[in-house]
Amino acid sequence: MAIQSVNPYTDQVLKTFEETSDEKVDQLIGQAYVAYQSWRKTDYSKRSELLRRVAQEMRSRRDDLAKLSTLEMGKRFGEGKGELSLSAKIVEYYAENGEKFLAPQKLQVKYGEAEVIQEPIGPLLGVMPWNFPYYQVVRFAAPNIMAGNVVLIKHASNVPQVSIAIEELFRTAGSPPGVYTNLLLTSSRARQAIDDPRISGVSITGSAEAGRYVAKRAGEQLKKVVLELGGSDPFIVLDDADLPKAVDYAVFSRMLNSGQQCTAAKRFIVEENVSERFLSAFSEKLKALVPGDPLDNKTTLAPVSSEAQAQLLLSQIDQAVKSGAKVLMGGKRMDRAGAFVEPTILTNIDKNSPAYRDEFFGPVALYFPVKNDEEAILLANDSPFGLGAAVFTESPDRAKRFANEIESGMVFVNHPVLSSPELPFGGVKNSGFGRELSSLGITEFTNKKLIRLASVNDPL
Repeated sequence: MAIQSVNPYTDQVLKTFEETSDEKVDQLIGQAYVAYQSWRKTDYSKRSELLRRVAQEMRSRRDDLAKLSTLEMGKRFGEGKGELSLSAKIVEYYAENGEKFLAPQKLQVKYGEAEVIQEPIGPLLGVMPWNFPYYQVVRFAAPNIMAGNVVLIKHASNVPQVSIAIEELFRTAGSPPGVYTNLLLTSSRARQAIDDPRISGVSITGSAEAGRYVAKRAGEQLKKVVLELGGSDPFIVLDDADLPKAVDYAVFSRMLNSGQQCTAAKRFIVEENVSERFLSAFSEKLKALVPGDPLDNKTTLAPVSSEAQAQLLLSQIDQAVKSGAKVLMGGKRMDRAGAFVEPTILTNIDKNSPAYRDEFFGPVALYFPVKNDEEAILLANDSPFGLGAAVFTESPDRAKRFANEIESGMVFVNHPVLSSPELPFGGVKNSGFGRELSSLGITEFTNKKLIRLASVNDPL
């Protein structure tokens, strides 16, 4: 089956690629397995040097790389450049800190000595999404390559040019063959790589459905899995919040990447005392967004990633309305070429509506006015997801209460949920398990080996 690169702004087919054949996949996994035998013994300094050169390549080619993501999945050019800058920081972060994070840990024992060392476990498969096509890859690849593993990437089928470009970055930086490998595969053919006994672990960033499939297949092989899945993050505005700041951050968090991010604010939970003022200001700012060519800096609203994604969003909105939801603004396809969906606000969402439980991966905000803090916390936790949450309040006590009681992997106070190399990223419930980034991300796929040294005189 051919893999197509399609511009969602023009619906033009940019390039077509042939999938990697079964025979070639087998060959590339074999190459990675051989590379692992030497890479696992390579000095930290040499691993670090490779990552530093990759970061340099990212920065020197930033504009060209960003343009690729704009053309393939519709990301605004400025956002694409920002993604490349963050990606380079992540790669450098592990180059600078990886050896420290992996240092042996001495244990306090009564007799003799004991320590835990971190060892790589082998070739790893990363199943990556299209929404942040560089950042998602490097937050998996950089720490694991630094740890001594090697990685194979099955990237999303709608960003083949990006996937090829990332492999080229590593090659240009001097990566030995097999340390970083790109596989041009559709989702239905990832099974071959997951099942291969030479693959020691699998990480996926994607939907809950995709996560279940990958976890089941890997689990049958007793392979370690990290799941970074979807979210329906609450954005909670309490009655003592700095309202202008909360509104600005609400627009940013919902509309970054045209709303196509797992940690985007999706459920806006606002206390009644400030509800009308927040909703009015929020609506006006959404209406002021300017649709257009994502390569044009004047554009503030880009298309979603594909025609299929636009149709999915419109179907979700239609189902919500049929279940009793009210459209406060938007709700339709934009009357223009390209995969554009109007910025939309839905309210009056019943618990039995699919919208109450589902993730909207695009410019759709779910709005819930609440009476008090207790109601806000209950609503925030009444979700199958638990990735991130943002709380806006000027009270330290209220902030601490919400941070402690919200069921999620991350809580940000007076700030939208964002990624940074030193902050662990991950969720609970249907948002998955495991962590990426920070010191936690580099040890997900390592063997925490205990070494116990005792003398003949030590008692049993």
